[in-house]
Amino acid sequence: MLEGRHYQNAYVCDNLEAGIDLLRGRGLVREPVIIPVDQHVLTPQGLKRQKGRICFIWIGELQIELIESEIDEVGIYAGCQSNGGALRFHHVCFGVSDWADFRRRVDSQEFPIAMEREPDDNPNGLKFLYLDARKVFGHYIEYTWMPEAMWQHIKAM
Repeated sequence: MLEGRHYQNAYVCDNLEAGIDLLRGRGLVREPVIIPVDQHVLTPQGLKRQKGRICFIWIGELQIELIESEIDEVGIYAGCQSNGGALRFHHVCFGVSDWADFRRRVDSQEFPIAMEREPDDNPNGLKFLYLDARKVFGHYIEYTWMPEAMWQHIKAM
């Protein structure tokens, strides 16, 4: 399952500030905002907690997400293998325009859901899920949907 608008490449790092420093002079034009995240996500094994910090860095039309994990009960970030560098590639992200249509088709495609979050406990309306596509692509694929106002806010960060 590959669809939507590819807008993000994401990297796991042990130290968010060190990851940001690596991007200085490589397209980083404004200081990124660091966002604390503490959430529960639905997994095949039930609800799991994820806590950490993220930041978004825009380079042209591509968003670079850096993820520093503190608590990862899912194991999705902790299991990201080291490549010897400070940044470890983790996933690509696609935005979809019709979440209900997209979500109906997820269960009939080949990649298992690793985790997902819908807005029941998320007042900003963001919906996302990760498909475990490592056997084919070597990484996860994230899909998101968000209200237009939130998308514009994220683009302005």
